[in-house]
Amino acid sequence: MRLINNHARVRVPATSGNLGPGFDSMGIAHDLWDEVAATLTTGTSRVVILGEGSQTLPRDENHLIIQTMKNTMEWLGVPGGGIELVCRNKIPQGRGLGSSAAAVVAALMLVKGLVDRPEALDEVTMLRLATRFEGHPDNAAPAIYGGATLSWNAGEELRTTKLGIRPDVHTSLLIPNEILATSEARSVLPSAVPHGDASFNASRTALLVHALEHRPELLFDATEDKLHQDYRADSMPRSAAMLKALRNAGWPAVISGAGPTILVFAKIDQNMARIVGEQGFHVVNSKQVHGAYLVDESE
Repeated sequence: MRLINNHARVRVPATSGNLGPGFDSMGIAHDLWDEVAATLTTGTSRVVILGEGSQTLPRDENHLIIQTMKNTMEWLGVPGGGIELVCRNKIPQGRGLGSSAAAVVAALMLVKGLVDRPEALDEVTMLRLATRFEGHPDNAAPAIYGGATLSWNAGEELRTTKLGIRPDVHTSLLIPNEILATSEARSVLPSAVPHGDASFNASRTALLVHALEHRPELLFDATEDKLHQDYRADSMPRSAAMLKALRNAGWPAVISGAGPTILVFAKIDQNMARIVGEQGFHVVNSKQVHGAYLVDESE
């Protein structure tokens, strides 16, 4: 395999993992995008960051996209060198919206746009590689495939499928100012859970698949969870309180991924946006979107 381009540009969506009961297996893509342009150079790698993460993310070889690109090129047997990135980030960092998965998927797509055999990085291969970097597929899968996804392991093989979603199912994001590291959110989870809680979540996950495609009026019951959200509540008290208030009012709301963003399976109207805004949450109404894609440079 060899390089045939020295420049590529990609757009990759924000994602929510878990969707309430589907811990580490379900996810959905949102209409909130990072755009990354990569240029191969003979010099040292450097990164220009515009938007989210401009004050905190690395600007050199330590940037996750550069690391992933170089690892992927090495895996493909493609000679590496310096990489210059221009990142226009709209996905908030540390908010449970899949920013690290977006970076990994962006890197894989960029390499795909640079090599002479892009079919070597098909969707199945990209998900396998992304999961190797991420540890679990719930964000990477919707970032690659778009829409809502369900992923599972079949022996050593990772598989995923897109879920049907009725066009009248809307999603909204309530994004707080505070951040929460995924490692911190995972550290509070128990190593074992009661059998009854596992059974509860199994039934709700099955119901969620059905509700998304056929019976959206069941989304409130379908988004109940006993495996992770209560355990994480003390790590994100404002989000936990808002989640409780929303569900008490009948909204089908869940924590997005590891949090602290809240995902609501409904469109937030102006009145509700004002109310949650007073509590420090920024509202983004989303829509069903496709997965990451290489941008035609003629655009």
